[in-house]
Amino acid sequence: MRRRLISGILLGAVLVAAACGGSDDAADDRRGDGPTTTTTEAAPTTEAPPTTAPPTTAPFDPDALRPPAPAGDPAALAAQIAEAEATIRRAAVGTPDLAAAGLEQQVAYRQLGDHPDWDAAVLAALPPELRPAAETHAAARRDLRALTGEPSTEMPAWRLVAPAAAGDLLAWYHEAEAEFGVPWTYLAAINLVETGMGRIRGASTAGAQGPMQFLPSTWAAYGEGDINDPREAIRAAARLLVANGAPGDMEAAVFAYNHDTRYVDAVTRYAGLIGEHPNAYAGFHAWGVWYWTTAGDIYLPVGWEASERVPVDQYVAAHPGG
Repeated sequence: MRRRLISGILLGAVLVAAACGGSDDAADDRRGDGPTTTTTEAAPTTEAPPTTAPPTTAPFDPDALRPPAPAGDPAALAAQIAEAEATIRRAAVGTPDLAAAGLEQQVAYRQLGDHPDWDAAVLAALPPELRPAAETHAAARRDLRALTGEPSTEMPAWRLVAPAAAGDLLAWYHEAEAEFGVPWTYLAAINLVETGMGRIRGASTAGAQGPMQFLPSTWAAYGEGDINDPREAIRAAARLLVANGAPGDMEAAVFAYNHDTRYVDAVTRYAGLIGEHPNAYAGFHAWGVWYWTTAGDIYLPVGWEASERVPVDQYVAAHPGG
């Protein structure tokens, strides 16, 4: 069964535990953004979008970036979405502009997801070609927010680390696709939703571990080597998905990863968005991690670390500036 870790991304972030079905106490683990910790138990389509171009290694530290402030109204939000999307589509992969735009994109779509009452005004103000993506982003966020349940009263016992380079992850997704037939965009979407593409280090309450969030028992069935190694974790996820219907029935395969249709819908939506255009994946790779709490969404930068859970009000009192 699935237990609490949680987005991402990538999800706030959603850490969902892999392939164990949805238990009632899984909600606490899904409060992150980029991630959703899913404890993966052995369980028992959609064609993936076109392959995107591999990003280059960034000559700067994208995790030193900080998110922009949310927009204050629907018109400002539409302008923020349009600016972020335009930059992602035209910027050279691996540049500071694209990484900053990816974080801006995440902030904007998080806000849109939390304000369904703004949908009509925001969509009307967007260029027509961006409306489908905006609707899909908002729907994916709402899927994961509903999956999370209630905001947490405690901060997570996590450590935030820099993810593997975008180009390396992309090569490993494609490698797994070539070997196992699982569309690479689904592997990237699961990685995004589970741990923000590897940013979150921490076990779920059931003991799920690693960038793709496997229970040790499930890792024994599908994994090889180190559970925290991103390449091996991606390959293990591909094996598990194939054992449960991939690539012919991706819906069933993703449901085996996490027994909740909202999780399946969110992963499927993100898989489509990741393959939407050549720079889309690189934009997602820049997404950070937030945690949904009773004090609101709290951003957790790379380098953030807590060895034990503490009450949110205690944390906020000790960190008045965030």
